[in-house]
Amino acid sequence: MKRVLSSMVITGSMLLGSSVATVAWAQEMDMPAPDADKGEELYTNGDSDRGIISCASCHGDAGNSTMSDNPSLAGMPHEYISKQLLDFVPQEGHDKAARLGEGGADSVMAPFAAALEEEDRANLAYYLATQTLDADNAPAATDEDTMERGQEIWRGGIADRKVPACAACHGASGEGIPGEFPRLAGQFPEYISQQLKLFRSADRDNSDMMHDIADRMSDSDIAAVADYAAGLR
Repeated sequence: MKRVLSSMVITGSMLLGSSVATVAWAQEMDMPAPDADKGEELYTNGDSDRGIISCASCHGDAGNSTMSDNPSLAGMPHEYISKQLLDFVPQEGHDKAARLGEGGADSVMAPFAAALEEEDRANLAYYLATQTLDADNAPAATDEDTMERGQEIWRGGIADRKVPACAACHGASGEGIPGEFPRLAGQFPEYISQQLKLFRSADRDNSDMMHDIADRMSDSDIAAVADYAAGLR
């Protein structure tokens, strides 16, 4: 089946811009500049002394996941990855994490994220931000029956339920906005659907906007737009 849009090309200049922004961000936070080599080492091999397993075992080589429950992280903005790693762990003044699993259970990511230091998060995020989504092997839209509905929601939202167009924040081609909204193009539809349902139930409670949007979407809406988004490039 043809993919919905042509492959997204991540150019060297975009990666360079991401790298410069990352270093500037680290300086503003009074942190050492993140180290991609250290991030790659931790991502690939983990750290057995601290009980940190290899991130690659779930998220794939260089952030290209092959498991539908685990997102591809290659090329994600470093700010986004850093924030999500924090959100899996309860922060000061809170008795629960902002990102929980179904039914309010701890996310499977919780123990791994809790073992990371601030420098680890920065290094991992920097490494992943400089990787490239393997668009040729990434998931594609597969459900012909819901393609039109998914496209309608992505491009125009659901007006009578005040659901905005997904493209307004995640981009026409699902590329996202660095530092604000994640790339959804090439993600597994099962993962996108799962996250929308977690937003809807407020078990994932790290975006009021996404909770409000998902709360106005039916299961069929979610399935359609998740499948469509997966095929974007």
